[in-house]
Amino acid sequence: MATSPHPLATRAGADVLQRGGTAAEAAVAMGAVLAVVMPHFCGLGGDAVWLMADREGWATTLMGIGQAPGVLPDLPAALPLRGPRSMLTTACAVDSWDHALRLSASRWGGAMTPGALLAPALALARDGFRPSASQRFWLDFRAADWPAWPGFAAQFAAAGNDLLRQPQLAEILSLMVRDGLRSFYQGPAAQRIAQGLAQAGAPLTAADLAATHSRAAQPLSQPYRDLMLLAPPPPTQGVTTLAIMGILDRLRIPRDPAMRTHLLVEAVKQAFLDRGRIADPDHAGDDISALLSPDRLDAKAGAIRADRALAWPHRVRHGDTVFFAATDGQGRCASVLQSTYFDWGSGCVIGDTGIIWHNRGASFATDPTHPNVIAPGKRPFYTLNPGIALKDGRPHLLYGTQGADGQPQTLAVVLSGLIDLGLSPEAALAQPRFLLGRTFSDSRDSLKVEASLGDAAIASLAALGHETAELPALSPIFGCAGAIRIDATGCSGAHDPRGEGLAL
Repeated sequence: MATSPHPLATRAGADVLQRGGTAAEAAVAMGAVLAVVMPHFCGLGGDAVWLMADREGWATTLMGIGQAPGVLPDLPAALPLRGPRSMLTTACAVDSWDHALRLSASRWGGAMTPGALLAPALALARDGFRPSASQRFWLDFRAADWPAWPGFAAQFAAAGNDLLRQPQLAEILSLMVRDGLRSFYQGPAAQRIAQGLAQAGAPLTAADLAATHSRAAQPLSQPYRDLMLLAPPPPTQGVTTLAIMGILDRLRIPRDPAMRTHLLVEAVKQAFLDRGRIADPDHAGDDISALLSPDRLDAKAGAIRADRALAWPHRVRHGDTVFFAATDGQGRCASVLQSTYFDWGSGCVIGDTGIIWHNRGASFATDPTHPNVIAPGKRPFYTLNPGIALKDGRPHLLYGTQGADGQPQTLAVVLSGLIDLGLSPEAALAQPRFLLGRTFSDSRDSLKVEASLGDAAIASLAALGHETAELPALSPIFGCAGAIRIDATGCSGAHDPRGEGLAL
């Protein structure tokens, strides 16, 4: 089974599985298509984080996270959010594909070539596709901004409802097929990319591209009910998602919509209080594993009051991402998130490559005392955290979501629905959601809730002290998630009704 936020990507992944490909190969095919058909959320100029697992008990994380340049430019106190100076880290999504395929070949006997897996993406870039409603929405949403973004208007402004062709991106994909995926970092494709970065005024160099590599890491784990939840380690916020679930594991989750939402929100607050400690472990000395210690989780759960909301002035980050996942006939699984951080990333299409570069470096701090302060070769704090839940040591749930700081919040709702309420993936994804903190459309640190939660429940939350703000049901502000459940009867999966995704 395959699930993704775009039907064309899901079909590419399902086709790989039908031809006997592995879950990792299907995920690479989906990731490549998404890089073409969802340029507002992800692309070759972004990053990716993977979880891979199989029935034999093997699991790993692939950290496809780019790093800051070897030589930092002069930086302002507030890092730029858009434009050439926001391109402060390299892009590692493509190398994560290469990494996943090497593991697929060595552990799972995968034999499909990058050329075969990238063929659907290449055809879509060359021949064109009709932009999704999501892409058109974000193009209109940023209409006042993108005329100032280098190279953007020439590639995307005229798309509308017509076919969007990306011939320069197709050329880069062709070079990657011909010369191998690493040619994105060292080779003819890399030369064009480095030239484009230099022409745009980005601080990244050819040497920085060549130094970019996906890394394997041991997943973090946390028990929840009768399952073991896996998440990627720092610099991602995977530890935050696990802390939320570890706190909830110590509580009885009621079915009453108001009280259930209250407890989930309060668990999010308790876990988010520690999130400022997360940084690149190569550059930070904090022992993040302590955040998941039983004593700490006990204390966090004990601090939650059933009759009162904790006051919440807390700055949050925003970003846009795509989640996709696959499981094959042998129970091997890949759960993946790809992102260019903000919608449309830095906004810059670099040189003659057709690639939008991301702005993930904007999540660095500039305060020299902060664990996440920018430094040469350092990876920034990362919101991407796809998940896998094991049952009796075998993959049982694959899950993930778009939404930056909203990711742990949405995952808490989805996982509690799947596990505590016994909902199907489709029903769990359709549940009313909340989002604590600021959004693109509301700068208040309020608790956004979907109207489908119901007037009575929303009033009860306000009575508990939550500053609530009601948003329409199934609003895309709450992110697009996906989930697959694997059990003795087979697989069931879905993608979010807030988007246009598909599970096959």
